Amino acid sequence: MKNKIKLFDPVVEKEEEKIVSKVLKSHFWASGTGMGNVLEFEKKFNNYIDSDECVAVNSGTAALHLAASLADIKNKEVILPSMSFVSTAHTVLYNGGKPVFVDVDPETLCIDPKLIKKAITSKTRAILPVHFGGMAANINEIKLLCETNELVLIEDAAHASGATYNGKKIGTHGDLICFSFHPVKNLAMPSGGAITLNGKDSKKEKSILNSLRWCGISNRKNVTYDISRLGWNYYMNEFSAAIGLTQLKKLDRVNRKRKSIARMYSNKIQVEKKMPFNNECSYHLYWILVQNQNSFIKKMAENGVETGIHYRPIHTMSFYKSSTKLPITEQIGKHIVTIPIHPNLTEDNVDKIIRLTNRFAW
Repeated sequence: MKNKIKLFDPVVEKEEEKIVSKVLKSHFWASGTGMGNVLEFEKKFNNYIDSDECVAVNSGTAALHLAASLADIKNKEVILPSMSFVSTAHTVLYNGGKPVFVDVDPETLCIDPKLIKKAITSKTRAILPVHFGGMAANINEIKLLCETNELVLIEDAAHASGATYNGKKIGTHGDLICFSFHPVKNLAMPSGGAITLNGKDSKKEKSILNSLRWCGISNRKNVTYDISRLGWNYYMNEFSAAIGLTQLKKLDRVNRKRKSIARMYSNKIQVEKKMPFNNECSYHLYWILVQNQNSFIKKMAENGVETGIHYRPIHTMSFYKSSTKLPITEQIGKHIVTIPIHPNLTEDNVDKIIRLTNRFAW
């Protein structure tokens, strides 16, 4: 359909076109022999977040995988929500751990600290909250649980570039915070991710992560190097980093536009349940609950509006299916739909989305 309103759409301007051409013509596309864009992005994103250290990688999944590898979770339990993209749970299995799914707060769809407390056992090693849709989980309570029980806190901030919690950027509160720069995210790249690190061990951990993201290579001097550990090919490339540098400049601006749209949705969409408005949220996505997912999605598509389901609960997937009962997550999963909230929406687009949502949701 012509003029379809997309669910996600990155903000691309002249600067992105110029920098991609510059990298292309340089013939140096990989970060190891590149133009220094990856290192510059790490530095500038670190400064933007105000974290202690930052390591750039090629996806949010890679960030989660590597962060969890530092936590030594093999044969241990990791508590996480089921309301997330599957990478959150996959990363536990990648590192030999056991995912323990816990229900969410029905207002924010972030993991419920009260239920985390009940799920902690002698086998628990880490807690992995998700800042769902860019809305911060209750980090203060979760951090206290980690400190009290000597657990590692790994935050999934894939939706939360530029979001804050109690006035500080997400990425500064915990020890290991994982970001995604997938093309649909607030800070968009062709492919990319990052881990921000905080605390007394952050420099040492960065050194380990630098090796892990590049096949375990260490002690490189000119053309010689050693392999000190098993690693992966998780390096960010120069194209992604160059685009990321331009996207970082506009991140606060585009997030303000997202918040402006979220405020309109919050005020004008008439459904029983919708994402609350919070000025600290980055609004990567905006969710509502509808009576019939399939019918709503079909009717919106027929009227030129793309929608989605974020997410089908992980514990209901055939690979993860178990006897775990998460009543709130399961009920949300049956009715949740995401509607467009990206900064390329016009005022007419937003008015149309509100009008159609009010017509078809219930």
